[in-house]
Amino acid sequence: MDRKPNFSKNADGLLPAVIQDQWTLKVLMLGYMNQEAFDKTLSEKKVTFFSRSKNRLWTKGEESGNFLNFVDAKIDCDEDAILITANPVGPTCHTGDDTCWKDENNGKVGFLEHLRKTIKSRKENPSEKSYTTSLFNKGLNKVAQKVGEEAVELVIEAKDDNKELFLGEAADLMYHYLTLLEAKDIALDEVIDTLITRHK
Repeated sequence: MDRKPNFSKNADGLLPAVIQDQWTLKVLMLGYMNQEAFDKTLSEKKVTFFSRSKNRLWTKGEESGNFLNFVDAKIDCDEDAILITANPVGPTCHTGDDTCWKDENNGKVGFLEHLRKTIKSRKENPSEKSYTTSLFNKGLNKVAQKVGEEAVELVIEAKDDNKELFLGEAADLMYHYLTLLEAKDIALDEVIDTLITRHK
């Protein structure tokens, strides 16, 4: 973290903490933390709040088992709000909904961004043990060829009824497609912008 939360900004020592799913990027809930709750979250890797109704520390999931496994914390520019990324175990809201806003917590688009950054890192910081690095070292034509090969394999699997094999080929194609975009220095957002333009 490049900043630390300033709990002295509020008289009660509490700061709002927004919880966001690491992969879906959906906002799951809002709670409040004091210094002790924040420190416990960092040390135990389970998101912990200060419950104003119970007047004590409260680890989300301590009764239901629906924990929020801590991933990262960011502090806003005024140092008086916290953004926590987490991996939820089960629904987050006490009502049984995925989020406290009744949104379904699906669509793990955040992982694609994580994968894209990993691919970019392998290009900029080569590693001998990395398959991605070896692809970049073979040049653009080889990367493009792999996309074509994976696309054909996916089409072949689409004609059968083996879901596991189909998903494997679909994942291979997605990975190689992202690698090709990186080899061409094209951002995934540029492709999405093109889709948005066509959608109008």
